Amino acid sequence: MTDSDLDAFLAGDRLDHVVLYLTDDALGDGGTVADYGTPVDGGVVLVVPGEKGRRLFSAGTGMDAMEFAKRAMGTEGDIDRDLTGGTCPDCGEGATYVLAFAEARNEEVGGIYAEGDVIHAYAACPDGTAFSDRWVVDEA
Repeated sequence: MTDSDLDAFLAGDRLDHVVLYLTDDALGDGGTVADYGTPVDGGVVLVVPGEKGRRLFSAGTGMDAMEFAKRAMGTEGDIDRDLTGGTCPDCGEGATYVLAFAEARNEEVGGIYAEGDVIHAYAACPDGTAFSDRWVVDEA
């Protein structure tokens, strides 16, 4: 992955990819998941095709990606727009990991989806709280 991969995802140009951010603590000894990513302050970011990303998420966290996302949707929180962290709505600590995907603009659905491509982000806190955030690409 290059910085431009993340930039392309954040711009809505990689709708078929998944972004994963795992802190150094979440990675433990690193393992193979860290080998796929780009080191950032405090962790690793990966931008990979969807199915591969879901498999890597499961390998890195021990959870099924879609089950995690479904659980996280129940609690709204703040996830960093660069997808390298977030703030736990319960304890105020930083996110241990983030999973994100983008969905193409869909005027038929309406609401936020009619405004443009939407990034869906899901994160977990050190205490296990899962939370979500979403925003329109290029939204200030």
